[in-house]
Amino acid sequence: MKIRCCSFILLFFYTCSVYSQQEPVKFGGNAQGSTYHITYFDEKNRDFQSDIEQILTAFDLSVSTYIPNSIISKINSNQKNVIVDAYFIHCFNKAKEVWKNTDGAFDPTVYPLVNAWGFGPGKKEKIEKTKIDSILKFVGFDLITLKGNKIIKKDPRVALDFNAFAQGYSVDVVSAFLDSKKITSYMVEIGGEVYAKGKKPNGNNWTIGIEKPIDNKQSENPLKAIVKLENLAIATSGNYRRFIIEDGVKYAHHIDPKTGYPTKNNVLSASIFAKDCISSDANATGVLVMGLEKAKEFLSIHPELQAYLIYSDDKGNYQVFETPGLKSIVSEIEE
Repeated sequence: MKIRCCSFILLFFYTCSVYSQQEPVKFGGNAQGSTYHITYFDEKNRDFQSDIEQILTAFDLSVSTYIPNSIISKINSNQKNVIVDAYFIHCFNKAKEVWKNTDGAFDPTVYPLVNAWGFGPGKKEKIEKTKIDSILKFVGFDLITLKGNKIIKKDPRVALDFNAFAQGYSVDVVSAFLDSKKITSYMVEIGGEVYAKGKKPNGNNWTIGIEKPIDNKQSENPLKAIVKLENLAIATSGNYRRFIIEDGVKYAHHIDPKTGYPTKNNVLSASIFAKDCISSDANATGVLVMGLEKAKEFLSIHPELQAYLIYSDDKGNYQVFETPGLKSIVSEIEE
C-alpha cells in the first residue's frame, strides 16, 4: 500500500472510564506501508488483533499495487480472466462515484503518472512534456468499466491506483468487523485515516489532532486544531508528507489527472469529514487537487461532506476554510 505518514496525532489514546473503571483494549502494528492503531471498550475484554490483521492482509491482496499478485496488480498487468472480489468492487464503484462528483479531479487511472513521477512502486522516469502527453492518452476513468466481476479496458495501458483512498476503506472494513462483534465504542486509525464510533464510557468524545502542514517526511508536526469525533470519519490529504525536490522545485505526490503534473495550488491540507472513511479519503484527494475556489463550490453542493482546509495566503501565512458543520467539534490551537 501507499507509504503514508499519519496526518493525525491521536490524543488521549489511553483513557479509562472514571465511572466504570473499564480500561480499553488497544493494539497496533504495521499495515499498508504505514501503521495502524485500534482502541475499543469491550466488557468481555476480547482481543481481536489477530482477526483484524487477517482482514487487512486479505484487503491488501485485493487492492494493493505494492503486492504483485494482488487483484489490482493482476488487472494492471493485463492478466487474463481476473475475477474481482467484494473489496475491489466497492473501491471501484466508490471511485466512479467520486470521479463523477469531482469532475475528474479524483481519478484512480492516474497510476501510470504516479509511477512516472516516482510516487508508486514503479521506476521513476525522466519527466518531459512529450512523455506526460503520451501517458495522458490512457488516463481517464471513462476508459475502464466493471461488468459483473470482471474489468474491461478500452486501452490495455490503463492501470488503476486505489491507494489514494484504500486506507480509508480499510478503516471502514475494520469498523464493520467491530460492529459485528457488538463493539459500540471504538476508534480505528490506519495510516492517519480515522473513524470513531460512539463515545467513551465516561461520556467523553474520541479526540484527535490535525497537524500543521509543515514539510516533514519523517515525524509528527505540531497541531493546528483538535477534533472531537462521534460516529464520524476524517481523512486528510496534504502536500507536506510525500514530495520530491528536483532542481530546487518541490513536486507533491498528488497528480492532477487533467494536466499529468503534480498539483500546484495554495491548498496545503484538506481534512474531509463524512459518515464513512472511504468517502472522507477519496474526497480529500479530490479537494486537494481542485484548489481552494473549486473546492468551496464543490463543498457547497455536497453537504454530506464537511471540510477543514488549510491554505497559504499571498504572504505565505496559514489560513483556514472551515465548513459550518465543524464549528462544534473543531477547536483551533492558539499560537
